[in-house]
Amino acid sequence: MNYKFKTKPYKHQLNALKKSWNKENFAYFMEMGTGKTKVLIDNLAMLYDKGKVDAALIIAPKGVVKTWYEQEIPTHLPNHIENVMILWQANITKKQQEKLDSLFENSSDLHILIMNVEALSTDKGVKFASKFLNSHKTLMAIDESTTIKNPSAKRTKNIIALGKQAKYRRIMTGSPITKNPLDLYSQCEFLDPYLLDFTSYYAFRNRYAEMKTMHLHGRSIQVVSEFKNLDELSDTVKTFSDRVLKEDCLDLPPKNWIKRHILLTADQRKIYEQMKKAAMAVLNGKVTTTMTVLTQLMRLHQITCGHFTADDGTTQLIDNNRTKELMNILEETEGKAIIWANYQRDVTQIINNIVKEYGPGSVVDYFGLTPQEERQDNIRKFQNDSKCRFIVGTPQTGGYGITLTQANTVIYFSNGYDLEKRLQSEDRAHRIGQKKNVTYIDLIAEDTVDEKIVEALRKKINIASEVLGEELRDWI
Repeated sequence: MNYKFKTKPYKHQLNALKKSWNKENFAYFMEMGTGKTKVLIDNLAMLYDKGKVDAALIIAPKGVVKTWYEQEIPTHLPNHIENVMILWQANITKKQQEKLDSLFENSSDLHILIMNVEALSTDKGVKFASKFLNSHKTLMAIDESTTIKNPSAKRTKNIIALGKQAKYRRIMTGSPITKNPLDLYSQCEFLDPYLLDFTSYYAFRNRYAEMKTMHLHGRSIQVVSEFKNLDELSDTVKTFSDRVLKEDCLDLPPKNWIKRHILLTADQRKIYEQMKKAAMAVLNGKVTTTMTVLTQLMRLHQITCGHFTADDGTTQLIDNNRTKELMNILEETEGKAIIWANYQRDVTQIINNIVKEYGPGSVVDYFGLTPQEERQDNIRKFQNDSKCRFIVGTPQTGGYGITLTQANTVIYFSNGYDLEKRLQSEDRAHRIGQKKNVTYIDLIAEDTVDEKIVEALRKKINIASEVLGEELRDWI
């Protein structure tokens, strides 16, 4: 393919582009870590250079909208393409309104609007997106398109309706089927209602699922008993999609790193700022030891994870978005995953949520409260039992001396401050016996010490041994 890319595509990315670049509707079913975002940006650039589009509407989950805005588009969009790029915000100041207005200025620039998927549940968000689509020749893309798998959800209906105003449509996800094949219907309906040859969800369901009637509490409900004609469905979907798994991408680097951003809730932010003031008061004292510094760090960090220790020593829980974002990631993830958390309380919370969503046989643990006699059994189960998809632990306990090569995804729910523990925990999956590329995902609470911890670890700085009072003042 003769195109001047800003960043060189891998072979599998180039193949996806060759299949899709000029099609009105296409699905990038590319596993997390294989670079589907770059493919979409390259596709947009090619369409823009050919004069086929002059705008893009990117719809993404909250955790990744900022990554699109700050990292992905600046990194991959060719330098010769002048652009106006805006990240949607619901609460608009006068200055932000001026930026939004620039999206409608008559210019040759590529106009890019990035919105979180939740905004399309609101009348305000839908109205603005519709205005944008009507003003341009637009490529509309849904990142992590399983967010519109529920055909009865308001945002699904809104997004499908908006898609009709776009000239080109793209969906992107690593796991298009999270629970059953019926998940595909709404995602494909966004692309084109006729792609699957069914004009209603119920007709689609009747073709690919056997239903039975169950009686619960005096009500009769229809539930799926089994699926059918799946080979036919697979053949149909292949005509407008490209499927890429990490294990098939021999051209990928052995390690890939991804950031998922989280916003603090209002309660979290209030408590965080209060604790930050208290920490600064302590650090402005006459004597500041490394232990004092790390204690202040830990208190702030715990708040970003959804809990803190009160003056009486009890643990207080705070409503937070971190666990919700983790469950979103697990839904997008193929194969097995390791989840590391810095605090024991977080491990138990994560396990409870996984059991609730995927069943008790889907997860094992490896942390301080795991009985010694169960630890090796849990490793064997994770390595050998296909039903066991997740292992949850702390790097302090599970980060050394164990092999977890069945995982090709490692998620850091929260990080500690010790570089050695981070590197050791990374290597539980990336070691002899690993036959796949490994993706590492850090959950990061925006505008908190969380960002600084991950940044320091990425730069190979051992926080526990090197951070002192003066340095911490810059951090918090």
